[in-house]
Amino acid sequence: METSIEQQVLTAARHLVEAFGSNDTEGYFAAFSEDATFLFHTTPGVLESRAAYRALWDSWQQDGFRVLSCESREPRVSVQGDVAIFMHEVATRLSVGGEEVESLERETIVFRQPAPEGRWLACHEHLSAMPVA
Repeated sequence: METSIEQQVLTAARHLVEAFGSNDTEGYFAAFSEDATFLFHTTPGVLESRAAYRALWDSWQQDGFRVLSCESREPRVSVQGDVAIFMHEVATRLSVGGEEVESLERETIVFRQPAPEGRWLACHEHLSAMPVA
C-alpha cells in the first residue's frame, strides 16, 4: 500500500526529530540536503548550508552541548507542489555547559523529494520562540 505524501513527510520529520532528540549527529544531519539553509532565533543570521550548520553544531558539542530529548507537538504538513512544509511545536531539553535547559519553540521545516532517490530531505529549517501567552 502506498502512503500519502503527507505521511511520507511526517515519517521523514519524525526521523529528523528522533535523531535530534537522541543527539544522533550523523542521523540528524543526514535528514538535510547539502544546500539546506537554517534560520534560528538563537543564532545571528542565516546558516547558508548544511556544512555551515554542522560546523556550528560541532563547536557547540565541543563546548558541552547535548540534546537530552525532543518532543514534536501538533505536527502539520502542507504540500505545495514539489515541496512540503512541516510545522510543529517542539519541546526540547538540552545540556548546555553542564546545565539543563528546557525550551518550547515553533519550527517550520521545508522538505523536498530529490530525484532519483525518492527520499524526502529537509532543505530549510526555521526555529522561532513561542509567543508569550
